[in-house]
Amino acid sequence: MNKLSFLVLCFSLINTPVYSKQEGELGAGMVNPGFHEKPEWFKNSFLDLNEDISEAKEAGKKLIVFFYQDGCPYCKKLLDDNFSQKSIADKTRKNFDLVAVNMWGDNELVFRKNTYTEKTFSETAKVMYTPTILFFDEKANIVLRMNGYYQPGKFEAALDYVRLNKFKNQKFSEYVAEVSPPSAKGKLHKSIETLAQPYQFRQALKKGKPLLVMFEQTQCPGCDELHLDTLKRDESKTLLKAFEVAVVDMWSDESIIKPDGRRSRLSSWAKELDIQYAPSLVFFDRHGKDVFRIEGYLKSFHVQSVLEYVAQEAYKKQSNFQRWIDDRAHRLRAEGVEVDLMK
Repeated sequence: MNKLSFLVLCFSLINTPVYSKQEGELGAGMVNPGFHEKPEWFKNSFLDLNEDISEAKEAGKKLIVFFYQDGCPYCKKLLDDNFSQKSIADKTRKNFDLVAVNMWGDNELVFRKNTYTEKTFSETAKVMYTPTILFFDEKANIVLRMNGYYQPGKFEAALDYVRLNKFKNQKFSEYVAEVSPPSAKGKLHKSIETLAQPYQFRQALKKGKPLLVMFEQTQCPGCDELHLDTLKRDESKTLLKAFEVAVVDMWSDESIIKPDGRRSRLSSWAKELDIQYAPSLVFFDRHGKDVFRIEGYLKSFHVQSVLEYVAQEAYKKQSNFQRWIDDRAHRLRAEGVEVDLMK
């Protein structure tokens, strides 16, 4: 083989997608976009994140790591709805290098002094579902984590937050409230609450149910959709009966008693819990331990799955939510229930 032929072969291998069976793969017949082509401008990385961060720094950029899985409708939504907008694509390409990591992949990945597979690195990074996006600064520190899908406006705000180094002196939730207050109903949706103000969450736990605290704000289209659609569905109403529920304003200075018995202001507690997004649903077990969160845009099937996952304490037997939700979908289909991830 001559030198030119060898180089052509190497190039073709580097640019050939590696297909392997996904452990979290959705079952046949479900709504499943399958393999979804990434934009051509995503970095063709060898998955040495140390090298990627260094190269990004030399180009005056920062690194984004995008955890995905084939068959993830929210990943498809991110690629189709967000990156199809010129302002988002241009801003990302100008200011960031973006590397995709397969949540279930077996390719070797290097970060700091350790070597992983994509799968074990995802576990180390506590990736529970996709998409999960990590923003790194020039020193390999994670400066923003996005769990789940963020709608285009909020996603673009995240890009600005990191590229402008706002993370150095401001929470992401504070930045979003400052620069892009959304158009919404302008009120909190209190109808599903089981707890009354002033909130005494320590006392509420004595009733023997897990606790769901929904951190929201009055200008929040995502909160409106959650309450006016997802939580109005019969299955959602049934699942919510297993919880004590509070719908709180994440910016409020109202005095509360936290699950650990200490007094605080709601806004201070939200900062302590690192609430980044409205709505953020924080689930506490019967002992007041934070056991699960929803921190991004989810459709009804996924919200209902989280409610069941926590109510049944399934996290004690299966710590990987993505595997559990796939099993739940299979079970429902076997019972004759139609499963549509995007309704």
